[in-house]
Amino acid sequence: MEREEALKIVKVQLTEHRYQHTLGVMETAISLARLYGADEKKAELAAIFHDYAKFRPKEEMREIIKSHSFPQDLLEYNAALWHAPVGAYLVEKEAGITDKEVLDAIRYHTSGRPGMTLLEKIIYLADYIEPGRQFPGVDEVRELAKESLDRALIKSVQNTINFLMKKNQRVYPETFHMYNDLIKKQEA
Repeated sequence: MEREEALKIVKVQLTEHRYQHTLGVMETAISLARLYGADEKKAELAAIFHDYAKFRPKEEMREIIKSHSFPQDLLEYNAALWHAPVGAYLVEKEAGITDKEVLDAIRYHTSGRPGMTLLEKIIYLADYIEPGRQFPGVDEVRELAKESLDRALIKSVQNTINFLMKKNQRVYPETFHMYNDLIKKQEA
């Protein structure tokens, strides 16, 4: 699918603010793909569709999670996590994208997971550091991303976990597992 067609499909699903975020994620993902040797077209496509389900009603997302082969423990955590796996499902069903690498990059862009592929790491990080994001710690992660994808990911996950803990929110287990996996690989 070409960029313009993908953007047209996504634009009607998003607010203007979220569409601008998506454009930032797309440009950042392409840059990271170029820097780290990933497929730029797949990075572009996954970035464009990463928030496809962001504004779907919570009840619709809950029903999709319940009625399909999703980890059911997702329903016990913040609904902000749901749009990623539900988005991958809907992108396949509604937009006809069947590339497993692209769909997995969409699926894991909020929670992460151990053993992330290069494309999954790029979309996760591009969503975190795109130019429109402004919050404590993001500039440090942007700088790390120029040197080491994994070090930037580790710092972004540390920041996310710390943020959730300060707000007394639960952290999805896969996020901890992602962090531990990245640290283990760094130690090796």
